[in-house]
Amino acid sequence: MNKSLSFAALLAALFSAAPAEAAVNFGGYAGLRLRDENYSGTAFSQGSSRAASDLMWQYRVRLFASADLGDGYYFKAMATDETEGDGGWNTVTGSETYNLQVSNFSFGRQTADNGYAIGRLPLNAVNTPILDLTLFPFQPLESPLASVGMDRLFGVNYNTRFLAGNLRASLFVLDNGSANNTGLEGDGKFNDGYALYLSYSDKVGDITVEPQFIRAVTQTSLPMHYPYTSSWYTHVTPWSAGASLTVPAGGAKIGLGAFYTRGRNSTGYSGINGFTDEPNAGDVDYSGYQIRIKGDYGPVRCYWDYHRTTDKSRTLASEAKYTNNFFWLSYEIPVHKTSSASFTIQPTLRYLTNKAEGGVTNVNQQRLRTDLWATVTF
Repeated sequence: MNKSLSFAALLAALFSAAPAEAAVNFGGYAGLRLRDENYSGTAFSQGSSRAASDLMWQYRVRLFASADLGDGYYFKAMATDETEGDGGWNTVTGSETYNLQVSNFSFGRQTADNGYAIGRLPLNAVNTPILDLTLFPFQPLESPLASVGMDRLFGVNYNTRFLAGNLRASLFVLDNGSANNTGLEGDGKFNDGYALYLSYSDKVGDITVEPQFIRAVTQTSLPMHYPYTSSWYTHVTPWSAGASLTVPAGGAKIGLGAFYTRGRNSTGYSGINGFTDEPNAGDVDYSGYQIRIKGDYGPVRCYWDYHRTTDKSRTLASEAKYTNNFFWLSYEIPVHKTSSASFTIQPTLRYLTNKAEGGVTNVNQQRLRTDLWATVTF
């Protein structure tokens, strides 16, 4: 409660000092979620069998603040609880706390033709699967970047009109890896991980086409076998490319997406369980792809993701193959709606399968989640 009041007081002080002509807006989101979660098959941990069922009551609060500073300049921020690392959702245990903190923020300028933003930028990772595939190449489904990574990265973004479409370029800071300034590539001051993300959106007739590309421009360290193990690869420069299509079909929208990722360690060095300059068994070498089929029809949304990555890194005893499927189905029921607020109920079904063969561990696990959401926005 004290942190919540402190955050509110901070915002009040900030915006009370803003110029009189600045337009300041506040908004929010409050969600309740009843979740039934069921596991079956062989689990991640030590290849043991797992059959678990759990009924959970969860809640999430998000507060939004934005300021129109005039002439296209703006500031935006969102506060939520990041304690559990589940996208701000908190499970009722009887002794839980909810600590509001600034999760993302950005400031910049936007005109009719171009704009820029800098800060802890929101990503919309659920609808941008290439980001998850790049940063979680062995299990990118159900958007770990949105839940574990809280759907934001620090960086700078630029967008502009190009030809008949929109071009976006972003530079993200992935990590802050410090190391001795040895003779190895990527050491010293520039050991931090940076990634360049490019996307272009245009229409061909009624079809929206969006090619995308992301590349780590410096060597970085990523949780390469999430969630199968806690191991990390270091000194890796992954890249990914692909495209998405959105096709109108009567009152429905059909989405198709295909993305490919590749990660190699070009220096001949790799590290496990953190940042290191010590030589290991050999190079990191993996590649994978993800396919998405999506449909929206009024209040109904469904999509299916298929993912497969093969890891041929010489740090492994044998070649590892990871195959994952994810299915989402939801139906949004409007209860009340005005020009500035809404109240909805949304039953949701999520089904995830994870399979790992060789290399680190053998896993064949299924997880079924059935949710009932009640959400108020204002």
